[in-house]
Amino acid sequence: MPTARSSTEPHRHHPVAEAARAVADVGTLVRFRAAHVRRPRAFRAGLLLFALGSAAVAVVPSLVPGAGEGERARDVLIVMPTALAALVLVSVVAAVASGGGRELLARDPASIHPVSPTTDHLGALVLAPLNVAWLLQSWSLLGAAAYGTGWGWSLLTMQVAMLLWLVLATALGQVVAWTLEGLRRLRFGEGALRVATVASVAAVLVLQVRGDLVPLLDQVPTVRVVATSVGGPSWAWAGVVGTLAGLALAAVVLGAVPAHLATRRVPHDELRVESGSYRARRLPRTDLAVLVRTDRASVWRAVPMRRGLAVLAVGPGVIALLGALPWAQLIILPGLVASGGALLFGVNAWCLDGRGGLWRESLPVGPGTVFAARAWVLAEFLLVASLVTVVLGALRAGVPTPSEVTALLAMLAVVTVQVVAAAMRWSLAHPYAVDLRSARATPAPPLMMVGYSSRLALSTTLTGLVFSALARLDDPLAAVLVAVPFLCWSGFRLARAHTRWTTPTERARVVVTTAA
Repeated sequence: MPTARSSTEPHRHHPVAEAARAVADVGTLVRFRAAHVRRPRAFRAGLLLFALGSAAVAVVPSLVPGAGEGERARDVLIVMPTALAALVLVSVVAAVASGGGRELLARDPASIHPVSPTTDHLGALVLAPLNVAWLLQSWSLLGAAAYGTGWGWSLLTMQVAMLLWLVLATALGQVVAWTLEGLRRLRFGEGALRVATVASVAAVLVLQVRGDLVPLLDQVPTVRVVATSVGGPSWAWAGVVGTLAGLALAAVVLGAVPAHLATRRVPHDELRVESGSYRARRLPRTDLAVLVRTDRASVWRAVPMRRGLAVLAVGPGVIALLGALPWAQLIILPGLVASGGALLFGVNAWCLDGRGGLWRESLPVGPGTVFAARAWVLAEFLLVASLVTVVLGALRAGVPTPSEVTALLAMLAVVTVQVVAAAMRWSLAHPYAVDLRSARATPAPPLMMVGYSSRLALSTTLTGLVFSALARLDDPLAAVLVAVPFLCWSGFRLARAHTRWTTPTERARVVVTTAA
């Protein structure tokens, strides 16, 4: 007979009761995570700032002169349907890359608690807004809608439709992500998904080259959503809102089905890494080379690193290829790619060692060498991702001028050192014990990741704009001269982090924290 709710015996529950329990479990886990925030006041202030900022983005643009009238506002409304479709695509790609979304509870702690796949699915939906890419897309959508409609009842009707579309797009992304994660765990699922991905990208490229991509996007059903929301309250708008609400609820419920199916299957890619054997190679001559090889293997063999690198490198590169971006605009992309690459593990770089950090500290190797090896591997990772993006974008960017080549090389060097210095400093200041074996794991708590990504995206974007402007000059040496102070400042901050790491008390604090 059944023993307890936490028993491992299979239970048959009514779907409604199971859903209610999953919702209650999500609330419990959210409160648990919130109770363990290191700085509660900053946490509450951040939530308040997020709410006020979102409200301001949704209202203030409607008060700007020219909002709701004029040619510019009309142009914004024209591109809104395409923006809605793009939001769905971004939500799908982000969820697929992380194997179904972020984890509200890590894999190892969840294994001893009765956390159902439905709870895991709903938790991933709750954590979806704690992502800078999602926030920027959402705020851009709400701001554009406010400016296009202007102040009045049409602002209310438009923003209600936009909010429902955000929920629907996020839920659809989870459905697709869990479905593909389940397919990936089949016998030949990984190879089939790779072939399907390449075929999809090739099809989009063919449509773009033939000039059929934009007309195809104009046929998406999002046109009706925008058209019925512009004129204020009406029966047609009520029908669209009801449809969006019903579809969003259906997508949330439907996402639990592939989540259960995916959970019942073994993740072959993760298991292959953990159970694989590798032939021993001849040791390098220097301690630094040995440590670099070890760190490089720990990064490149990790499933979330490989998936994240593929999305970060190929995604912006394909966008640049489709849009045929010129070199002046292409120079901005490496900074965004590098900032995203650091979020995969660099902002908490020492968590890669885990309990192995205690063993590493017993080796007869200087702490400065350990720091240099980790920073070198992180720089390699960021450079590879950035170069893949540049190569893809260069296919349709034409032949660069000497100024553009110099600006691009200077940008790559500056951004790499800039991001590595910031990541190593944050890794020392805020270490966390995180298991990155799961494809859905993140190196830091969600709110910390939002702060890290915001600061990295802002600094690298501003740097990219500077070198993009220098690429338009006739003198190639201008980019080199401007890069020197950037490199000196970032190098100084990296050297200061190196000095801090060599302090025994600081190093012990980081190692013990990440090994917990």
